[in-house]
Amino acid sequence: MEEWVGGLWDRFITRAATREHAEAAVHLKDVEKTLGMVFRALGGDAGLRVQNAVSEQHGARRSFLERVSGTGFKVGKASVDGASLSLPERIALFPEAGLNRDLYVWLAALAAHDVPNDDEWIVRNQRATVVALDRFPGLQPRYDRLLAAVLALRAGPGGLPSDEAAREQAVRDALQTPGSVARLPPLTRKGAKALQPVPMWLYPSNAGAGTPRRLEHQEAAEGSKASESERRHKAKQTDMPEDKHGILLVFRAESLLSWAEYVKVNRSQDDDADDNAARAADTMDQLSVAQDGERVASRVRFDLDLPAAAEDDLPLGPGLPLPEWDYRSQTLKPDYCRLQLMSARHVEPAPLPERLRQHARRLRSQFEALAPTRRWLKAQPEGVEPDIDAWVRRQADLQAGTQGGQEGLYLAQVQQERDLACLVLADLSLSTDAWASDEQKVIDVIRDSLMLFAEALSVTGDRFALCGFSSLKRGHVRFHELKAFDQRYDELARGRVQAIRPGYYTRLGAAIRHATGMLARQPSRQRLLLILSDGKPHDLDIYEGRYGIEDTRMSILAAREQGIRPFCVTIDKTGASYLPHVFGAHGFTLLRRPEDLTVQLPLLYAQLTQD
Repeated sequence: MEEWVGGLWDRFITRAATREHAEAAVHLKDVEKTLGMVFRALGGDAGLRVQNAVSEQHGARRSFLERVSGTGFKVGKASVDGASLSLPERIALFPEAGLNRDLYVWLAALAAHDVPNDDEWIVRNQRATVVALDRFPGLQPRYDRLLAAVLALRAGPGGLPSDEAAREQAVRDALQTPGSVARLPPLTRKGAKALQPVPMWLYPSNAGAGTPRRLEHQEAAEGSKASESERRHKAKQTDMPEDKHGILLVFRAESLLSWAEYVKVNRSQDDDADDNAARAADTMDQLSVAQDGERVASRVRFDLDLPAAAEDDLPLGPGLPLPEWDYRSQTLKPDYCRLQLMSARHVEPAPLPERLRQHARRLRSQFEALAPTRRWLKAQPEGVEPDIDAWVRRQADLQAGTQGGQEGLYLAQVQQERDLACLVLADLSLSTDAWASDEQKVIDVIRDSLMLFAEALSVTGDRFALCGFSSLKRGHVRFHELKAFDQRYDELARGRVQAIRPGYYTRLGAAIRHATGMLARQPSRQRLLLILSDGKPHDLDIYEGRYGIEDTRMSILAAREQGIRPFCVTIDKTGASYLPHVFGAHGFTLLRRPEDLTVQLPLLYAQLTQD
């Protein structure tokens, strides 16, 4: 009964204390694509991605009801750094959804004109505001509406202590007349509260120092499984405590008996899931993360997923050095990566699986229309047969007393050739071990797609190659030639396709550069590079985030300079945030379901190779 009453009270006081308008809330996930386009169209860095901002304590004054209910002490602060534009997960400050959406747009416009330097936070926001409104006067009406709404929500300086009132007045002056405030007045009283959050401004980014690396092993092992929440937390790198075992009892704890041992209650064990863990994490302002030198169970399980040397694929040759682009220094590092050609250890010739044969027959019949054929050309000056239509027209002109045209009177036969080479580059990283459906994993879909694609192209006469790749840091980029350009597509090639296994990570730039070199050596007039991937570039070292995206982008630009057309087919649901920057607006397609790849890949090829 007490728990039930407490729950009612908690819901009541929380609802009474909240200042948000849930019915008019706008979520970042619903406007993320629009904000990305606005940010880049107004001059923002095209390589930045839009993501949820970290929610942290603001330290400002709260209302009485907020203090009673324990709410209102955290806020998502917008910020921009060298890798991302962070915006609040949702905005529900105003009773109108249009105003909440306008605030998102204004923050994106402000971030596009922010210039990081050592100036004070209030000065940087004023300067970015002045530049944004000067370059794009159409933003002024939106800014004025937001300013009036924000000022109406803020506590006026009249009811605040002198030092807090001075800071509040300075913020109001800076919002109303950008560029008029040179510095923020300091707090002089002990115990003074921080400034109220300013939703129209950007806050300093905490990315960089003290930010721990992501748990790459766990992320790769989980594959493409979506997380239940995209909420982010502020993190701090800490050291592991020297005494990790807590208090050591020098007596036998099992000899202690208590009345509680006989009470029939559910007691959680160490292996039980804590239902309140996620809620507790959400209420924390900062998560402390430390690296433990010991091999914990999760790390051991991941390492066991990697094959032993005796069971791993066979390396071919000493490896090939390849460059890599470092966007931070804007330089191409020569011979920075090493690509290792690999061959599956156990390969046996294999026929086309029974489940794919009917689909393969249908594709072959459709693609036979693309095969080279002989075509008749009419009205030629010479040829193997007379053009009856041309002769009839000429005789009719002569009978009518008019001089007929000098068009040809013969039919000629020519061979219609296709001069095309295509290389399919498939991602074989560990994330492809995730389930695409109840019956198939992503790697199974890739195998079927490669075989059906090859069956379709085998009747066209086009030159094609099938390759796969994965990586383990820059010194070990694994590259499998499943079918080379000069090899026939036969049962041995199918055996290589069926022998591929998922593993390791996705150093996409190096694989694209090597595939580009293979295509560049082909004498074909039209050369196509099809990339199959289920996620963004990622590896265990610095190859993550913007670093990997920018290196992949530079490899794509280098391929286009050599006359090669790259095209990416992905099932990454978050790919819309970075794929246009890497491949261009028309250089990729996003499949909603992995199992659609087997059908869409041959059709995409037919569309991309149309004259």
